[in-house]
Amino acid sequence: MTKRRPGTVYSTETGSTCPRCGWPVEECRCASALDEPVPQRIVARLRIEKAGRKGKTVTVVAGLPRNRAFVAELATELKRACGSGGTAAEERVEIQGDHRDRLRDLLRGKGWTVKG
Repeated sequence: MTKRRPGTVYSTETGSTCPRCGWPVEECRCASALDEPVPQRIVARLRIEKAGRKGKTVTVVAGLPRNRAFVAELATELKRACGSGGTAAEERVEIQGDHRDRLRDLLRGKGWTVKG
């Protein structure tokens, strides 16, 4: 007996449904569709993470607004400034290595409040 995934995949009444949120595609309520505007005052939180990374250090800039375009652009700028790789998540940027001092100066230069 095969296991079936719960939830409606297609309905003749509503059409296709979003695999992430389960709503009809026309009324999708996924986080990707709900970008917040970028506030004038941003409080960024810096921290170091090692857990789940096989001992590798990652500098995390958290507390960013939930706006994919803004976070992706910021990640590109920070990676270029630090000369290392990284990634952009929903509300945070991860930079490979310990770059807290460099990132703190860079973010304060933008006029942001930096904690951590």
